[in-house]
Amino acid sequence: MSESERSSGAGRLLTGVAWAVLLLGLWLWGREVTDVRQGISAPTTGDIAAVGRPPEMPLPPARPPMGEARPQRLDIPVMGVQAPVVARGLDAQGAIDPPPFDQPGVVGWYAAGVTPGAAGAALLVGHVDTETRPAVFYKLSAVRPGETVRVIRDDGTVAEFTVDDVQVLPREHFDAQQAYGVRKPGRAELRLVTCGGTFDRASRSYTANVIVSAYLTGSGL
Repeated sequence: MSESERSSGAGRLLTGVAWAVLLLGLWLWGREVTDVRQGISAPTTGDIAAVGRPPEMPLPPARPPMGEARPQRLDIPVMGVQAPVVARGLDAQGAIDPPPFDQPGVVGWYAAGVTPGAAGAALLVGHVDTETRPAVFYKLSAVRPGETVRVIRDDGTVAEFTVDDVQVLPREHFDAQQAYGVRKPGRAELRLVTCGGTFDRASRSYTANVIVSAYLTGSGL
């Protein structure tokens, strides 16, 4: 085996290991980090089944991926959301560290992953509520396929996504690959993640996670 082949193989191995670690962290995030504090407001939805997409609903074609650029703001017109986006990493347990509870209007972007608009699945996370009020993704479970999500990026471009799937996945037997994995290789995809289901006061946590999936269909300045 040549040196270049060994280097390429090592690179693929490291990429695979990094993806496996990330999926483990996301699984932990789905089960643990979205736990909420005692006294938090009521859940936004009791749904436990996937909302999905009606088979007859036409959706626009995917646009080729854009170049890399960091997200600055998330706009979801149907929710009335215009939220700043901040870079987040992993906590000590290897799970995505969401924005602090004292920043309920802020969305977190997993900065070690894909930038929104580039090829792959970019991950944006936010709280559903705090101890006293709704948070940025309070209405996320009401988003439906066909609706638009925009990400304003630091190079002045806008990545426009179309929602194609909405799932409410129970935390028990949570499948990170199903939730966060790329649906169609080569596409630029987006995942919006928050708490969902019902609020279990005994465990002080929600019973599920809302996962909104979207794909790149437009761009602009």
